[in-house]
Amino acid sequence: QLLLVESGGGLVQAGESLRLSCQAHARTATHYAMGWFRQAPGKEREFVAAISWDGGTSYYADSVQGRFTISRDNSKVTVDLQMNNLKAEDTAVYYCAADAARLRVARRPEEYDYWGQGTQVTVSS
Repeated sequence: QLLLVESGGGLVQAGESLRLSCQAHARTATHYAMGWFRQAPGKEREFVAAISWDGGTSYYADSVQGRFTISRDNSKVTVDLQMNNLKAEDTAVYYCAADAARLRVARRPEEYDYWGQGTQVTVSS
């Protein structure tokens, strides 16, 4: 079992920035692709961004492309999501996830094996 703990959520105004961080509590996570997902009230969980185990490949949802950046530091076993120019529609609970299948960078939540508890991001317009 891999414990993932997110932090950095909060309340901001539209146009501002937030940085989310996910701490993995086992070094095995350095071998895993990592992703960020979000879920707004009444909606399904949706893909936001994902990064390969070595940080060499990353993918983004169209809705966040150019505004969000995913990064990882395997020495600290962390994955961050820098969110700039936030919009009201970015309001959601954001989840960090780990995919134990090393050689892919998945974008479907069902392909991820481990999940954090989530952190709330609220953007006021």
